Amino acid sequence: MFENIIKNVTRFVDLNEEEMKMFTDLLTYDKVPKKTVLLREGEVCKFEGYIQKGCLRMYCMDDKGAEVTVLFAIEDWWISDISSFQDQMPSKLNIETLEDSEIFMLNPETKEKLLQEIPKFEKAFRILVQRNLRTLQNRLIDTISKSASDRYLEFIKVYPTISQRVPQYYIASYLGVSKEFVSTIRKRLAAREK
Repeated sequence: MFENIIKNVTRFVDLNEEEMKMFTDLLTYDKVPKKTVLLREGEVCKFEGYIQKGCLRMYCMDDKGAEVTVLFAIEDWWISDISSFQDQMPSKLNIETLEDSEIFMLNPETKEKLLQEIPKFEKAFRILVQRNLRTLQNRLIDTISKSASDRYLEFIKVYPTISQRVPQYYIASYLGVSKEFVSTIRKRLAAREK
């Protein structure tokens, strides 16, 4: 049951059997149905979650009340509102499941206990945060410097399975384009492949 999350963490740090057991004992496992909101804007984020199975979406609301997708998270990814979780302040984000999902979670208390009892997890979580930051920086740079078509192609490269798993309007909101644009570019790409 814990094989994937152990593999995920041990890419960054070595764990002995006792440390693996201590880690897995602190995790909460939850099966979460599709379309479940795990975090609403204004709530304090109480989890850092590893996705064993499923697809989740993080989004915020723009000044017109439209949803803007910030990121997608699929199997073997972690998801949380890091700022809200760390500072225990109200979130500006929403997190929902787009598929039936299975998630391992740490809450602030269990994460703190983990970091105190197995300090090498500081390194693992630092690397995860750095990778997340790199992804967000690359996305910001792409948004500023690339055309919408190029952003779509980059999206497909980073998230090769997402376009088959989520509605086009979520992809459009992630890219900052209309759903009609996504439909048009997908048709163009499909025609090129023929």
